[in-house]
This record gives sequence, structure tokens and C-alpha cells, in this order.
Amino acid sequence: MKPLAKIFGSPARLKILRLFVFSQDVAFTLADVMERIKLSKEIAHRELFELLESGFLRKKGSRSSASYQVDPRFEFLSSLNVFIRETTSVRPRVIMAALRRAGTLQLVVLSGFFTGVIESQIDLLIVGDHLEERTLAQVVHSLEAELGREIRYASFATADFRYRNGVYDRLLRDVFDYPHRLLIDKIGL
Repeated sequence: MKPLAKIFGSPARLKILRLFVFSQDVAFTLADVMERIKLSKEIAHRELFELLESGFLRKKGSRSSASYQVDPRFEFLSSLNVFIRETTSVRPRVIMAALRRAGTLQLVVLSGFFTGVIESQIDLLIVGDHLEERTLAQVVHSLEAELGREIRYASFATADFRYRNGVYDRLLRDVFDYPHRLLIDKIGL
């Protein structure tokens, strides 16, 4: 991310670009941007202003009720869209290090956004023992802030996963019947 942050001016601007590129049909308020990518009000406001001045964003409303959205007429939108999508990734090692804080992992699978399958119901499947849901939610939220995109995830206890896998659960079939990537497999799939 550091080379891209230098090209785009700052890590904050890169995060905001990712947020808007991955959610082009959504309008965000300043508070939404601050919450989603964990920026201070001053930095978020400055970066939104710069992107507004560049023509990438358009503004609706005024002052506290203002919302920002990608301007579909921005001349470099399609090129920027391709570039951001192809260069956005979080290394599996980083994901695993973060997830290990949530409990004893047995299976971690990347699908959906991480494999380019947009229609997938989930992007991340976590199976483990003694998983702390609060810690897991915090880890996923930090990954979302890094990627600038919501990550749909599901977590299961090992016994529950084995049962669901045995009865061909639709959610699990949605993961395993399409492109996916195993980061850890202690279950033996």
C-alpha cells in the first residue's frame, strides 16, 4: 500500500478512493467516511475536499447534511476503477495474524471479493474453537477500513461447520463450489 499511498498523496486519500470506488452507487456523509475508514474529521474533510475539487466526487446538500458520491461523469473513472480493484489486496499473512487473536483457527477461506466473485454471499469464512465474536468483528472492521469496502463474513464453531458441511449447507456450497482460497485447513477439506 505504501507505493500507492505515495502516488495518491496519502494513505487516507487511498482509503477514501477505495471506499468510493467499491461503493459507487452509495452516497456517504463525512461521518460515514470517518467511521468506515477510521479517519479524523480534519483529515477526512481535507481529503474529501481534494477529491471534490478533482471532479472525482460530487456533493449533495450543504454543511452537516452533505453527502458525497462518485461523479459518474469523471473522465478517468473507468481507468481508476480498474486500477484500484486490481491493486487492492490484503496479504493473507496479515489476515491470518489478525484473525489468530480471535481464537483457535481450524479453517479460513477467502472467497467473494477476495477471489473476484462478486455474487458470492460471503467474502471470508472462519471456522474455529473458542472464537471471540467481538474480537472477530473488530478484526474484520479493521480489514474493512484498510480495503475501504464491507467484508461479508461468517464464523462457525468446528462442530457446527462439520454438521453444515455434511448436510450441504447452501452458504458453504456458495463458498466451496466457486473460486475460493484456503488460508488454513486443519479440518482436512
